[in-house]
Amino acid sequence: MTKDKAYAFYGSDNCDCSKITEEYPGITDPKDLYDALESIWCADTCAPRMRDKWTEDNKTWGQCSITAFLVQDIFGGKVYGIPREGGNFHCYNVIGEALFDLTSEQFGGEVLSYEDNPEQFREVHFAKEEKRQRYELLKKRLKEKTDLMPPGSSYFLPDA
Repeated sequence: MTKDKAYAFYGSDNCDCSKITEEYPGITDPKDLYDALESIWCADTCAPRMRDKWTEDNKTWGQCSITAFLVQDIFGGKVYGIPREGGNFHCYNVIGEALFDLTSEQFGGEVLSYEDNPEQFREVHFAKEEKRQRYELLKKRLKEKTDLMPPGSSYFLPDA
């Protein structure tokens, strides 16, 4: 099936990656994953310090690290972080030659630098119990959603 949908996340034109797991039926590439996540990102999966600004219109707000590590679970590669205020990092994925950021839209028109950033590790991020719990919730919601997919189908559903 051809994906006619236009994607606005950073690197969407260069995110051709294959899954490294049989989990999550219907997810065949990062765009499929983005389509599925659009319906499950929520205030409960948003970073608590950012929840007051989370909206349905900006679903990627506060979702970066848990999303990037979920991408790593499904497609492999490494997670990197762009340094932000307060010692925080905005996480994104690099898989082979593909560099993409499924949650970049949260920044609107702000231009982020995806060069020379430090690698991020789940052991550090998930040392924060609330973050590990949000990651587990996102994984659970994705599994519930994809387990309903017919075998061999793609998550992408064209607009009616």
